[in-house]
Amino acid sequence: MPRFVRPAALATAVALVAALAAGCSGSSDDKGGTADGKPPAARGADPEPRPDPSSTLPASVVAQKLDWGRCEGTGGKGAPGAEWRCATLKVPLDYDEPDGETIGLALIRAASTAKKPGDRIGSLLFNFGGPGGSGVSMLPSFAHSYDDLRERYDLVSFDPRGVAASEGVRCRSDKATQAAEKTDPTPDTPAEEKAYFADAKAFGAGCARAARKLLPHVSTVDAARDMDVLRQVLGDDKLHYLGISYGTELGGTYAHLFPKKVGRLTLDAVVDPSAGAVGHAKNQARGFQRALENYLKSSGEDPQAGTRKIVDLLRRVDAKPLRTSTDGRVLTEALATTGITVALYSKQTWPMLTNALEEAEKGDGSALLELADAYNERDASGKYSTQSHSQRVISCRDDKERPTAAEAKARLAEFRRISPVFGGFMAWDTAGWCHDWPVAGLHTSPEVSAPGAAPVLVIGNTGDPATPYEGARRMADELGEGVGVHLTWKGEGHGAYGNGSDCVDDAVNAYLLKGEVPRDGTVCSS
Repeated sequence: MPRFVRPAALATAVALVAALAAGCSGSSDDKGGTADGKPPAARGADPEPRPDPSSTLPASVVAQKLDWGRCEGTGGKGAPGAEWRCATLKVPLDYDEPDGETIGLALIRAASTAKKPGDRIGSLLFNFGGPGGSGVSMLPSFAHSYDDLRERYDLVSFDPRGVAASEGVRCRSDKATQAAEKTDPTPDTPAEEKAYFADAKAFGAGCARAARKLLPHVSTVDAARDMDVLRQVLGDDKLHYLGISYGTELGGTYAHLFPKKVGRLTLDAVVDPSAGAVGHAKNQARGFQRALENYLKSSGEDPQAGTRKIVDLLRRVDAKPLRTSTDGRVLTEALATTGITVALYSKQTWPMLTNALEEAEKGDGSALLELADAYNERDASGKYSTQSHSQRVISCRDDKERPTAAEAKARLAEFRRISPVFGGFMAWDTAGWCHDWPVAGLHTSPEVSAPGAAPVLVIGNTGDPATPYEGARRMADELGEGVGVHLTWKGEGHGAYGNGSDCVDDAVNAYLLKGEVPRDGTVCSS
């Protein structure tokens, strides 16, 4: 079962659920300091200038010519195929051996519609989140939202290493994936606990077999270095970038590694860079509980009473899964929790959640199962995407923390106080997600300090469930004074840009298109 509340929530899930909603329309640890106890100004400060990591790369990498051609498969869906061109970028498998083996990264591009050469700024690179989201398939789906940006930029995205068409990792079969959905994510007995950790170990072993030599080289740092290779190959002096959800962690990492190459960077739905694995789990339990209570209030229901009702429903489903209209499948606690969670990503899907919960109370789990399948990217034939596989491979390479089962159990009461609905799952997940992982993690939290970088626009949404609002302020602080520029939107759902606020959209467009930096601390209430 994928970690549905990763700090970098899957943007693909938002798109899929939005599509379902359209079809139905006709009827971090919240603390003031940082994970290591150091204030943001001291954490990551660089007394000496850092060497440019790209300076060791051979000309065969940085001077390669991209062969842009017609997109095949998923690359052109969602937009006129003639606009989209795809290519493969070669990057070092191991940046410690830049002259060694290379791997291919899948790219997609729509050329700028600028009418005069002087109007084109350069390329605007997108990462839509995950980790594990395919930019090659997602950019065409969202491109209609970026028509204004395309007037001055080529729109470019990519599948990061280990994702989809870029050496994408598949850790288990579709049949095994469906079977694993029956594993109890909140084990109540020694037998369930044993099965939970056995499943986690089996998944990691499958990833090791599938990824082989790639597994140690799928970190966010590797992906950030790949982005700088892409910047150079595209012919851009600076990186202009829009990162969403996990894409904010990737963008912050890039700014830290290449501060002098930062162009116009926008980070939306921001991951808290001060939190480790446990801190992220607390942040997300808090964020989804907050969103759930906002949803309940909007439905005219008392948040505490509504929360208790959902907790009772999940307990009943845990004891006896619900029937569904899908042959041979039932709604388990894991799937029910996923279905509830994914409907909270967007205010647009709140009515779907109301319908799904009402059906579940009557003993029918079909609607919650449909929501869970959308998040898990399971089609009607039983095929799953590999996004959750890539998500786990990348995050477990990044995350150094490896909480034990005993530590997870010791935190259960605290997590359940934070969120009676999501806390138990998130507490167990801290231990299960990277249990017995084949390679070690790199850090307890990402380094994003970027002294000397150009201003980076950091956007926080007060109602964001997956990347709670507090993380945006911490990202702005850790980027450094004069670098992080914080913009607040008092809204709901995951992300702010393109989510219904003219104030946010105008600020982002003015920054990306004209270089106009908003005042730090600007608040958009509509």
